[in-house]
Order: sequence, then C-alpha cells, then structure tokens
Amino acid sequence: MADEQNLVFVTVGTTSFDRLVETASSPTICEVFKRLGYKKLLLQIGRGEFEPETCSTGQFTVEYYRYKESIADDIRRASLVISHAGSGTTLEALQAGRHLIVVINEDLMGNHQFELAKQLAKDNHLYYSTCSSLQDVLEDQDLSNLVPFPPGNPKVFGSYMNSVMGLSDK
Repeated sequence: MADEQNLVFVTVGTTSFDRLVETASSPTICEVFKRLGYKKLLLQIGRGEFEPETCSTGQFTVEYYRYKESIADDIRRASLVISHAGSGTTLEALQAGRHLIVVINEDLMGNHQFELAKQLAKDNHLYYSTCSSLQDVLEDQDLSNLVPFPPGNPKVFGSYMNSVMGLSDK
C-alpha cells in the first residue's frame, strides 16, 4: 500500500489512553495539523471510553476505529505517527520509517516506556511529549531532523532494551 500523503495516524494500541485521543482530535490540535499541511487524522482508540467526532470538511478528515487485526498498513500509509509509548508500536513505526512522536501517559510516569522514549529521542529517532506538550512539539520540532532507525535485528533491539532498562545482556 502506498504512502497516503498528509495522513496523521494516532494509535493507543490495546490500552485505554483517552487523554491522547481527546488531545489529538481536539479542534486546537486539528488546526495545527491543517497548518502543517496534513489532510487526514486517523485514530486507533483501543478500549477507551472517549470517541472523537468524525468529520470530513473537504480540507480535513477525522476518522477512528477501535481495533484491527494489524495496524501495519495504517503506519505505512501515514506521514506522521503519534503513538502511546508501547515498545511494540514504537518499534513498528520506526522500522516502517515513519516520523514518530511518542506521547507519554503521565499517569504511568516512571515506567520503562518513558525511559525507552527518552533514549530514542536522545538518539534522534523520534520526538516525545506528554498530552499537554503535544502542540508545542508539533509546532516547534522539525520532523526532517529525525534519524532513521537502523533495520531490524532482534538481538540488537533486545540488547538496546536491556541497556535502557538497566538489565544484563546475558
């Protein structure tokens, strides 16, 4: 499936991260997306309670779904992926070569997801934010400065995860 130019794909995985869905689909953030040249917002909302309003104005479209067997096609079609900080989704977006903003769930601070996002941002593979700082990251960061993630090698990634989590590589 070819890239769909100007698509923002937001995913929360199988979790409930209503605050991210609410933030990403808010009128303020949708205006930022439009200013940045995006034409469509597609949200995968998981098991959350919040359901965004869908719309299609001709200039900008908002759609959502809860689950699919695989989100790989949506990731590949996207110009920008905004994701919860799950390691599987993060790795999938990076391996697909997508620009990625990882949004940390502030209710889960202090967990491995934040550490992974912080290290990958330090290595210039992605940007990270909280829901409250997403607008600033969208407006202030240049996605073209991100460095492509090296092609997948499970041993290298496992070693990387171990180092981020402070575990031995044995």
